[in-house]
Amino acid sequence: MRPGDVGNNGAGYVRPVGTTTATTPLPDGLVVVVKEECETCQTVVPVLREVAGRTALTVFTQDNAAFPGDPAATHDADLGISWHHDIETVPTLIKVRDGREVERTVGWSVGEWRRITGLDDIGEGLPTMRPGCGSMSVDPDRVDALRVRFGGSALAARRIDVAAAEDPLEMMFARGWTDGLPVVPPTEERVMQMLTGTSRAPGDVVATVPPDLVDISVEKVAIAAVMAGCRPEYLPWVLTAVEAACTDEFNMHGLLATTMPVGPVIVCSGPGTRAIGMNSGGNALGQGNRANLTIGRALQLVIRNFGGGRPGEVDRATHGGPAKISFCFAEADDTSPFGRLAGEHGIADGVDALTLFAGEGPHCVVDQLSRTPDSLARSLALKLQAVNHPKLVLAFDAIVVMGPEHARVFGDAGWGRDEIVAGITDHLHRPGAELARGAGGVAEGIPEAFAQADSLPKFRPGGLMLTYAGGGAGLFSQIIGGWVNGDMGSRPTTRAVTY
Repeated sequence: MRPGDVGNNGAGYVRPVGTTTATTPLPDGLVVVVKEECETCQTVVPVLREVAGRTALTVFTQDNAAFPGDPAATHDADLGISWHHDIETVPTLIKVRDGREVERTVGWSVGEWRRITGLDDIGEGLPTMRPGCGSMSVDPDRVDALRVRFGGSALAARRIDVAAAEDPLEMMFARGWTDGLPVVPPTEERVMQMLTGTSRAPGDVVATVPPDLVDISVEKVAIAAVMAGCRPEYLPWVLTAVEAACTDEFNMHGLLATTMPVGPVIVCSGPGTRAIGMNSGGNALGQGNRANLTIGRALQLVIRNFGGGRPGEVDRATHGGPAKISFCFAEADDTSPFGRLAGEHGIADGVDALTLFAGEGPHCVVDQLSRTPDSLARSLALKLQAVNHPKLVLAFDAIVVMGPEHARVFGDAGWGRDEIVAGITDHLHRPGAELARGAGGVAEGIPEAFAQADSLPKFRPGGLMLTYAGGGAGLFSQIIGGWVNGDMGSRPTTRAVTY
């Protein structure tokens, strides 16, 4: 096995040494691809003999080199012919002229075979139509190896020799390629399979990753996604998250360098979240869902292995937090009574999107008694006052992840997103004298120059955001406090998902 390099500092993929076969042109005339295991292929053997006796016919057989025997066949032993000529079903009959395919038919249809061969009397006594069987070149147990063998040249990552007796998992730990948890060995087969999740070319540059400012390609993101445990259909979300993280507005470099316990929180929404099985319900912010956990983890592995964002080096967090491993969840935007966060940031309904927020771990709000929107708004405001510190205002943003039972209190009263945020914000103003340094016997606080202000809000305009997620039972919501906002810190960054 030969693992490949992921970046200047990083891991790679383990690749069995294979061979690459150039595309072989098909001979002129009629070409048929069969396999003995297919009953329909066995059914058409008499037709093959008849056609071969009357016109030019080339037969390729996928499994048994001796099948069909008469007429003789060429064994497509490595399935290169089948792969390069997109054989998905056998039998496949193809007409070739001047080295180019003119037309084809799959399975057995007496009408289509007569039309393509130009022989109007073949197939007498056979059923009018029989479906074919799956080609061996699309067999799930073979397709990944074939993709590497015949398409592996698309991968550009450097390979690193590893001793045959060396455990790949331990090797990746030893080289510092993991986040402290085991990672999936990114074999070349797995990387190629991962790349099927996007239409983007492997060599396309996705972003320049801080702090080392390394250009990262789609292939390299795919390697990180494999290591994180992603499925191919998650890759567009990972690519979009990487793009959003590596912007000046999000400021990933600053997020790494701060001593605060913050990391990228990925809030996903749109029909694509349901298509890939993301969790927006019970335990949405916790364990148990592959898409949620691995999308967030893949972003962090990109930052670690390509950008050099490692704890104890550029990453200077005093305590750290869960967002530094993976913090990714879906909003239940299809049932939300007040829309979704991406809509607040300008993304049209029905468009898959994600928002990156520089946040810490979630804090639970317990209110099981409020049954009016004003009471619940006041209750949420009490908890929000404590984000980062009760005496620090305007410098930090926050997201409220509202559970369905709390949301129902507002929904039953006819409050939408704007009314909820405004209702909470109304109870988030305090006199400057209470917030100033030294007030209440607490040295922490805002500069004394603001002490004369009659009222100061906890959050800047737009700094209090609202999402909808969680299980149907439980009068709880969650608050995700943010890092320093604006030009000195990070701004929430929303992107439509690019497939």
